[in-house]
Amino acid sequence: MSAFTLGLHIMKQRLSAGRMLVIWPLLAMFILFSSWGLSDPKANLPAELIIDSAYDVMFASTAFIIFSATMGAVLISFDGISRDRLSGVLEVKLSQPIKRAVYARSLLIGHWLAIFLPVLVLNLISLLIIWHRMDDLPSLEELFIYTLATGLLLLWYTSIQLLASSWAKDMGSSVAVGLGVWMLFTLLWLILTTVVAGLSGVGVENLNSSEYLRIEAIMDLFSPNGVYHHLLELPLSDIERGVSPLSTSIAAILWSVIPLHLFIRRIERMRP
Repeated sequence: MSAFTLGLHIMKQRLSAGRMLVIWPLLAMFILFSSWGLSDPKANLPAELIIDSAYDVMFASTAFIIFSATMGAVLISFDGISRDRLSGVLEVKLSQPIKRAVYARSLLIGHWLAIFLPVLVLNLISLLIIWHRMDDLPSLEELFIYTLATGLLLLWYTSIQLLASSWAKDMGSSVAVGLGVWMLFTLLWLILTTVVAGLSGVGVENLNSSEYLRIEAIMDLFSPNGVYHHLLELPLSDIERGVSPLSTSIAAILWSVIPLHLFIRRIERMRP
């Protein structure tokens, strides 16, 4: 059995789990409501937030995707390994005539699809909302980059959470590590960036200065959320933070490869 086939089976199990009754409304509330509000021509938005096109709405709404979809990835994947370990099922699964690397990849595929497909469906609905309210749609290039970047973001969080689940002794520890990582990159990274800027001699009283934006751009390469934004900025000619597309691409590849490699190595060496 291939990793993809087994992954589809895992995806079906996750999509039918009771936790999806929480995740679906969470995703819908953030993704659809943000698209509805940001595409309103009469909305009172901050002066620095300029909405002139459908892609501008999609780009601005990514803050809500980062908050909700990445949390969904944590909620779906936190017991990907730890539950089977506690129940004794993991020992049976690892003793099956299938390479552990294939099993590890199938776990990642299944859990990733379980969060990516709902987000994809809701993003397509949000496109219809934007089209209805603005009479505008993103270009194929913009849509491709947006979908690819969002898929990669969810892949990174899923692989990190599965890695945490493989190391955790129980499900409580697994979800604690996952939420800790989520909080670090989603809520605390700005504080860490400000500290690094201050230690580098860059003033933090003006977060829009060129010096601070340069530090922020470099720090973002070490955060999945930051690389996500770098990818989304590729079609935007009016945003230049001093990071080349090559650097962004390399960071995206590393975030895709390193957690997966560590997870596969962990599964190969695991003793149930």
